[in-house]
Amino acid sequence: MSDDAGRHGSTGEFRRERSAPLPPERRRSIRTGRITVPDAVVQRRRNGLLVMSVLSVLVLLASGTSWAFTGWMSGSINRFDVFGELADGERPEGTGGLTFLVIGSDSRGDLSREDRNALSVGSTPGRRSDTIMLVRLNHERDHLTVVGLPRDLWVDIPGEGEDKINAAYAYGGPQLAVRTVESVTEVRIDHYVEVDFNGFVDVVDALNGIEVCLPEAIDDPKAHLNMDAGTHEVDGVEALAFARTRATARGDLDRIDRQQQVLSAMLDKAMSGQTLSDPGRLTAFLDSTLSSVTVDEGLDTSTINDLAYQMRDLDLDNVTFAQVPIADMDHWTSRGDVALLWDEPAARELFAAINSDRPLTEPAAGAEEEKSEPSPAEVRVRVFNGTATPGLGARLDDQFASAGFDVTDPAENWTDRSVPTTEVRHGPQNEALADYLATTLPGAETVEDRTLGKDLQVVIGFNHTGFEPPEPIEGQVPQEPEPSPEEGPATTTAEQNICA
Repeated sequence: MSDDAGRHGSTGEFRRERSAPLPPERRRSIRTGRITVPDAVVQRRRNGLLVMSVLSVLVLLASGTSWAFTGWMSGSINRFDVFGELADGERPEGTGGLTFLVIGSDSRGDLSREDRNALSVGSTPGRRSDTIMLVRLNHERDHLTVVGLPRDLWVDIPGEGEDKINAAYAYGGPQLAVRTVESVTEVRIDHYVEVDFNGFVDVVDALNGIEVCLPEAIDDPKAHLNMDAGTHEVDGVEALAFARTRATARGDLDRIDRQQQVLSAMLDKAMSGQTLSDPGRLTAFLDSTLSSVTVDEGLDTSTINDLAYQMRDLDLDNVTFAQVPIADMDHWTSRGDVALLWDEPAARELFAAINSDRPLTEPAAGAEEEKSEPSPAEVRVRVFNGTATPGLGARLDDQFASAGFDVTDPAENWTDRSVPTTEVRHGPQNEALADYLATTLPGAETVEDRTLGKDLQVVIGFNHTGFEPPEPIEGQVPQEPEPSPEEGPATTTAEQNICA
């Protein structure tokens, strides 16, 4: 990552300048006379709240380090009367937890042409919600659930009719965005947080960049993003392009996965000793974060302080990410464009679980019995050839397909053509499927890859001797793979989203 100021233009180009109040002074020890900050371990526990938005409601509640910080923060945050015009009788009832609606604002009005070009965000006028997340803090205040809502989700917007969900913000600002999300999820929104492009860039840069990883290369000229597969250190502009591009197979759904990865990486960096034990970096981080945040009027200093204390022991393992289950990624709307339709029954179950503070990974009633061995139709796999032998990937593609496995894409060459051992690569929650698939490839080993979702990858190594189709399961009828891209909420924790 480069610290060259010329990358963003003149120094401070993207930072909003504010007058008073100033950041709190560092404390001076009475005994030694030296300037001190709280112990890094203490600060890490108190900053366990850094979990509330695509970039910074995370920090908004992290101010439990001292009342001085919360006082400074309170004067630094923009506030808006979001709930004043909403009729309480028409809203869902609260259930004990707290739900935040987090909006990433896609407004270019305050950006110069140079800024828009640097950020690759275009010049379309008007306001839109570029990112939409529900963040649920449970009643016990010891777990956070973050659910991404695709911006192209086709819903009924109160008073406006059917449209993509991000249009609610354009039609009626934060109030209509809240009404729309409440009406389609039946989850009561308690607090509202909005952040913008400038804030995203500044926060990542204040952290001296973050680490992201890609399972496959992305080339998006529109976003000025060209990344090879693998792990990358990115600055604010690059992180913004990484989080916003939709130039991958699943479009908006892949983008939500990347945004959750960026959020987890920011959490990890913000809560690390490098940030918490460095007064200058911590102050710059908070300053850049809060300068572009707008919240509802109810999220005042007292509320922030109370929540910070209640959540002081939260860590990355207690932060769960999920997406709304999607039934149709190519729904043609009545006006002739393409939108997403969610899986209504699965979505209702997801939001009912959130409302009742049930873990999203909790098995349904009666599902306690041990699951039977998977069938090939349940396994989505893509093949990569990690050897110099031509045609090996295509041959294994055909063998997998003939055995009933769901081959998602044609085989391609791996980045390394000298892989010694065949690998079955899988996401954090698909170890059982990977073990099952590995039984068909003698000598193969399973490898966890946190960048992967529900799909598996096979990288053919030089020890590959052939394919052994699985034995048919007695009484099991082979089934064709389901065309639905999403069958339910696949979840990960913030800890799992960090690059290995």
